[in-house]
Amino acid sequence: MCDYSLHAMASRPAKVGETLVTTTFPRTSTRGFAAESEPGMAVCLLPGTELAFEQNVKYDQGWIWTRTTSFRVAKFGVVEPIVPHRHHDAIEFPDGSNVLVTLLVEGQRATVLQLPVVQQISERTTKAEEHGSTPASAA
Repeated sequence: MCDYSLHAMASRPAKVGETLVTTTFPRTSTRGFAAESEPGMAVCLLPGTELAFEQNVKYDQGWIWTRTTSFRVAKFGVVEPIVPHRHHDAIEFPDGSNVLVTLLVEGQRATVLQLPVVQQISERTTKAEEHGSTPASAA
């Protein structure tokens, strides 16, 4: 997903193994993820995507204060998805706490470790169907 305020930006889905950078996108006040090689393109993550940051994650807390977590790994998700016109994209840490992606300090690098299992299964099913087999026929 990409937050509602990034819908007008060029975007693409995340890929396993790529390095993403937290950035503020032009003509928005929203932060999100961009690939190092494509800084102006939003990289959208599906809920359940696992990320490994190079350093403990930092985020804005208040107007000028930042906070550093004790975590380098997180899982992408959404918070309060039915509430309109607000940021929903968040990362969840191993202790269950969440931070909105738009609050992440700019310039942090994270590697996409794993995409959600649901997407991986549907990709395998599609590839099997292209080759004339399905999981049921393989059994």
